[in-house]
Amino acid sequence: MAKLALIRIRGRVNVKRPVKDTLAMLRLHKVNHLVIVDDTPTYKGMIQKVKDYITWGEINAETLAKLIEKRGRLPGNKRVTEEYVQEKLGMSIKEFAEKVINGEMKLNDLPGLKPVFRLHPARGGIRSKKRTFKEGGALGYRGEAINELIERML
Repeated sequence: MAKLALIRIRGRVNVKRPVKDTLAMLRLHKVNHLVIVDDTPTYKGMIQKVKDYITWGEINAETLAKLIEKRGRLPGNKRVTEEYVQEKLGMSIKEFAEKVINGEMKLNDLPGLKPVFRLHPARGGIRSKKRTFKEGGALGYRGEAINELIERML
């Protein structure tokens, strides 16, 4: 089962109640927050509801490993280190990321890892917060191109 990376692009002003509730259920409370979800019909429906506020696509293991290493946080806003993952799971961050992508493990198998990744604004910017990715903007489905955006936001 593929893993989808969801990134909130648009802010909180003039958001209708059902959309706001769905974004809250996805834990996308602020702009430039990222969550990883399974590619299931339930999440697909939620994504469809908030498609005008987020961008999403399939994340790969290499990008997930960098994301956990650079932006992964533990309680007390401590960074996730290679030693911490080795101590808790007996494997490297790269191996953990591979297993998460392959569906053998979940992100919450790493004790204390916060489910939301807070990212920087994209280096080089994003063209438009009002147009879809196909129209040259930032919103909507990106597929594999989400990995390039995440790299720019780390």
